[in-house]
Amino acid sequence: MFMGIQKRRITILGSTGSIGVSTLEVISRHADRFDVFALSAATQLDKLLQQCVQFKPAFAVMTSESHARELEYQCGTLGLPTRVLSGHEALVTIAEHEQVDTVMAAIVGAAGLASCLAAARAGKRLLLANKEALVVGGDYFLQVVAQGHAKLLPIDSEHSAVFQSLPLDAALWPQQVQKIILTASGGPFRRRDPASFATITPTEACAHPNWVMGRKISVDSATMMNKALEVIEAKYLFGVQPSQIEVVIHPQSVIHSMVQFTDHSVMAQLGTPDMKVPIAYGLSWPERITSGAGALDFNAMGDLSFESLQSQDHPLRYPGLRLAWDVLNAPTGSTAILNAANEVAVAAFLSGKIRFDHIHAVNLETLASISPQSPHCLEDLLGLDVLARLAAEQVVYDIMR
Repeated sequence: MFMGIQKRRITILGSTGSIGVSTLEVISRHADRFDVFALSAATQLDKLLQQCVQFKPAFAVMTSESHARELEYQCGTLGLPTRVLSGHEALVTIAEHEQVDTVMAAIVGAAGLASCLAAARAGKRLLLANKEALVVGGDYFLQVVAQGHAKLLPIDSEHSAVFQSLPLDAALWPQQVQKIILTASGGPFRRRDPASFATITPTEACAHPNWVMGRKISVDSATMMNKALEVIEAKYLFGVQPSQIEVVIHPQSVIHSMVQFTDHSVMAQLGTPDMKVPIAYGLSWPERITSGAGALDFNAMGDLSFESLQSQDHPLRYPGLRLAWDVLNAPTGSTAILNAANEVAVAAFLSGKIRFDHIHAVNLETLASISPQSPHCLEDLLGLDVLARLAAEQVVYDIMR
């Protein structure tokens, strides 16, 4: 038990993705500390069924009603106690359920926004692996977190590294933190000539040198849009100004991020490139538990190197990164437009509709085409998301003609 507290009951939103699977691996090591209350998946029925067999959650949710019916039949055949629900409203139900105290938010994209808000509003310990909650939700999402007295814990390796490097007392952050330094591997094209980017294939873009990730986030890593979204997240998570956030390339992905304090000392978090480390910390915070990740071997480790994004041809190689600071200094809602445009652009690239080097063009033209109104509720956020997607799809269509 954690300091005498009863076992934590956990909902995992997106349990069949890489973050969800790693979360269940950590939980399986600590059955005395955690109970899996609910799991969710979009379409991976067989994988979710396997998880239900192993963890026997009270609820399982599938986005598709037809998949949910099949899962319900399979669970019944096996005599499992799991109740199966379907649809986005069911995600909200398992996120805000009164018997849940911890929610792992790992649904990719704006589809996970409503359930994240529900967990925050209900005052849960919210383990945030969904970038879009903050990128799309921004100040409104933080207001809901504050009103619900939720505890927001970052799961992205970079933000977890920053969080682990900061004082436990968040009240000390504004007076002590001078700069947050996010590290980036540089992705698979760190040494590739930008003049050849038009010929990059989806398979090449998804071949990350250090991390095993889904296709969308792998492409984001190749364009460095993932780092742009992380800059936006860091601004909201840690209450700093955009000018206090810096990105440096660190190809080895050993130092996951750093904090420079006002006395110019720097705290950094190091570890193997394994998401089980930040997941375990989020589950157990402020304590630490075994994660199942491998340990760093400093005797076998090579050099740790860094590259400035202003050097050589990096501005040409990663033009989308600069958009993070642009949208943070633009009208409220601009971050949501960038996120939606990028999702459309990446999907179009992965399906062969546009070239790799067109992704940035779609993002730029979509941002230029919309003047957002400040969102004040979930409906405003979703409406802006739809508007931006339609605009981005038009840009994709124009490129294809």
